[in-house]
Amino acid sequence: MSTDLKRIREKACRERNIVFTSLYHHVTDIDNLRDCYEALDGKKAVGEDGVTKEDYGKHLEENLMDLSLRLKRMGYKPAPKRRVYIPKPGSEKGRPLGISNFEDKIVELAVKRVLEPIYEEAFMDSSYGYRPELSQHDCLDKIGRIVQQKRVNYIVEADIKGFFDKVNHEWMVKFLKHRIGDPRIIRLIIRMLKGGILEDGLVKASESGTPQGSILSPLLSNIYLHYVLDLWFEYKIKKQARGESYYFRFADDFLACFQYKNEAEDFMKRLVDRLEGFNLEVAQEKTQCIEFGRYARENAKKRGEKPKEFIFLGFKHYCGKTKNGYFKIKRSTSGKKFHKSLEEFTNWARKSKNYLTKGEMLRKAKEKVTGHLNYYAITDNSERCSTYIYHATRILLKWINRKSQRKAYTWNGFRQALEHVGWPKPNIRKDLNPFRFVEEAS
Repeated sequence: MSTDLKRIREKACRERNIVFTSLYHHVTDIDNLRDCYEALDGKKAVGEDGVTKEDYGKHLEENLMDLSLRLKRMGYKPAPKRRVYIPKPGSEKGRPLGISNFEDKIVELAVKRVLEPIYEEAFMDSSYGYRPELSQHDCLDKIGRIVQQKRVNYIVEADIKGFFDKVNHEWMVKFLKHRIGDPRIIRLIIRMLKGGILEDGLVKASESGTPQGSILSPLLSNIYLHYVLDLWFEYKIKKQARGESYYFRFADDFLACFQYKNEAEDFMKRLVDRLEGFNLEVAQEKTQCIEFGRYARENAKKRGEKPKEFIFLGFKHYCGKTKNGYFKIKRSTSGKKFHKSLEEFTNWARKSKNYLTKGEMLRKAKEKVTGHLNYYAITDNSERCSTYIYHATRILLKWINRKSQRKAYTWNGFRQALEHVGWPKPNIRKDLNPFRFVEEAS
């Protein structure tokens, strides 16, 4: 972070309600634009003009000077984003992404670098998604300790239907103006939001939404939900609750934890009205209120039922027990994520046998399995991770042996090859034991 941007963050920290009126010169600064160029990944998908980082860099100083001048005179207009779709469980078409031209990515990153120091000081501790030095594991860790150690008996799991496509531009501008008083920044962001989408050769106007795939989109979505949900829960729901209440949000997925059932159910009802007021809608099929906590298993047993579970951030959360029979929140990889990951691994193995050597397939497969484990190999999930490695190993052997009519490996030979590349084991990568801080303190 440059010295100027550090000063912005320090000022935002000191003066919590300050409105920044002079920011635009940081966006147009050639040194800042050059830093953004260097920071961008040249291997990412290209926009509708087909220009790569390498292409743009052939005349870098000329291009940056021209870009800076266009920004200064407000003559810069972002091109329509190229629509692509990536696989999404339960959707035939897939998840839509908007891919910006390379020059537009530079501007998006420049704006993000100016806004982020301001809003990082404003965001609530309950917000975890797309934030520097915060991850899904941090969110899961806090949830686990709160449910384990506080008076939590009911959980509301909620999701916003098509959030990124329904962000209201007028509300977005109103929210930005709480902290951003430089009209040129606001005007530039409006142009980015309304730049349009190129799909099937036609440009569609963007009347709402902030496209997934844009560098600036995650920050804008956090700003939107900061005002719509985070502050509302902290200063309305929590303040009015008779019992304990807690809230966690990662992007547009969020959980609310309550001590009392009636307060959890009241939150669900109020949530519908709250979202409708900002042109958003609850995804009913992904939203539920369940009994969950230290008494949930016992109460469910009395009713002749199984204790309820919920899915959050790719994990199934359920009421487990310690070795001594006490309540413990436990997690395992959700079925949907487990099968999707194996399906993607199978598709990769089937295709890669045509262009990778055996050694390359083994090393690349190791990277993919390790990537899966780096996220899912957490406390209490070793068994699910072992099962994943078991299936991935056999899938890999199957497709390596189909590289030719003659089998490449026997099982014993394959095991030796796996040992040679250091095939991963289901060791815990992230300790999320909800008791560990209690143990450390004692």
